[in-house]
Amino acid sequence: MSSSSTFPRARKPKLGYDTDQVEEFLRVARRAFDGTPAPGDPEVSAEKIRLTAFGMQKGGYSTAHVDAALERLEDAFAARERQIAARLHGDEAWLREARTTAQVVSNRLARADGERFERVNPLVLGYSVKEVDRFAERLSRYFSDGWPIGIDDVRTVTFRAQRGGYRESQVDLVLDAVVDVMLAVR
Repeated sequence: MSSSSTFPRARKPKLGYDTDQVEEFLRVARRAFDGTPAPGDPEVSAEKIRLTAFGMQKGGYSTAHVDAALERLEDAFAARERQIAARLHGDEAWLREARTTAQVVSNRLARADGERFERVNPLVLGYSVKEVDRFAERLSRYFSDGWPIGIDDVRTVTFRAQRGGYRESQVDLVLDAVVDVMLAVR
């Protein structure tokens, strides 16, 4: 497949992902998944795929299409990682780790509104406290009552900015942990 046809391009005047970076990442991920990494290839895992970021360029790849492909790739790596862990340590060990992570996340989400995460300086922008707390309630119901929420809901949630809001890095880490748990129990 040529690099010009892997994904649709971003419509002008919007920026898209740097095509060379995307193509190189996909080559490395493909080799990692096939078990044939090249010397010097970075390690690829479901978590690393989730944290991957690309530069932007005019005429780059459509971000929506690349993001959707990365989500599918993350799912594939997570499933394989679970199979390997289950083979090495047994299903119970894998599920025990997922339960431990779920409990840590549940404890964080059970905190009172406005106190779930560290707040940034009142002059600095963070995530909207009300929006994060509202989403945290949905996640709490998922963990406590099996309330239906999709993994894509967690992956794609966005929050408005607010001065003195929640520290973005803390919220993002918890959301990543939620995705890990959801992938583990699929």
